[in-house]
Amino acid sequence: MEKGHLGPESAPPYPGPYNNYGGAAPQPGLYPSPNAGPPHVAYQGGPTSTVTQVVVMPSLQDSPGRAQCPHCRQIVVTQTEHKAGLMTWAICGGLTLFGCFLCCCIPFCVDSCQDVEHHCPNCRKTVHVYKRC
Repeated sequence: MEKGHLGPESAPPYPGPYNNYGGAAPQPGLYPSPNAGPPHVAYQGGPTSTVTQVVVMPSLQDSPGRAQCPHCRQIVVTQTEHKAGLMTWAICGGLTLFGCFLCCCIPFCVDSCQDVEHHCPNCRKTVHVYKRC
């Protein structure tokens, strides 16, 4: 193919910007006139829709916090309980590997190394589990 010769596989030319580009008036017939008033819509019935309200609470971490219990649907301040989790066992294993056999039980006594379970004070069921790892 030679320079300057456009073959059948070349792209069509660029059409340029639209006529109303840059804030010009819209084309007539696309939008209703301001004096036309509200459109008339007839309700013909049909299935009704339900509205679901979602309550977003802040995330629960290592201290008690306000939450909605998914079991009894009450908004409560949770009660916390610390349990050994993955981080507790990882620190214990790491201390054992480095030869600190006497210190490997310390993570089971430190609350900041353990997972936290949040319980509802009304129904005593688990609301949330905050995992360290």
